Amino acid sequence: MIAALEHKGDNITHQIATELHRTFVTPFDREDITLLAQSLDDVTDFIHSAADFMFLYNIEQPTQRAIELGNVIAETTLEKQKAVGQLTKHIDQTQMLKHCVEINRMENVADRIYRAALVDLFANNSDLKLIIKWREIYEHMETVTDRREDVANVLEGVALKYS
Repeated sequence: MIAALEHKGDNITHQIATELHRTFVTPFDREDITLLAQSLDDVTDFIHSAADFMFLYNIEQPTQRAIELGNVIAETTLEKQKAVGQLTKHIDQTQMLKHCVEINRMENVADRIYRAALVDLFANNSDLKLIIKWREIYEHMETVTDRREDVANVLEGVALKYS
């Protein structure tokens, strides 16, 4: 299911690029639209990667830290959705910036969870295969929040330019 959503996202990104080449007047700068589409695509790519590695590594159950990172990813998704919802004819700069700040705050939370997950992983496991597997999964999950912060940065730039 995640792979199908990731492919759908890729198709949307390609459609956006195609429409940008056909459209003379855009609601905001072409560069911002392109950067936003690419940043959103990067997020879905890393979500797909994390899920794919859990499947490939035959992970049967997430760790508590993976659940915590997943919750942060879900929260940043909701904030991103609210921020993107501000991309209307009149951008509400205050609201968009509020959501962007919250995404940035949650990315910092994800950094702390990621570091704690690595500490737990190395302190509580002697199985090197398991350590390697979870280290890679945690890295992909934390990278989702990094890329989500990139989305917030693009949205913040748009809010400051056009409101």
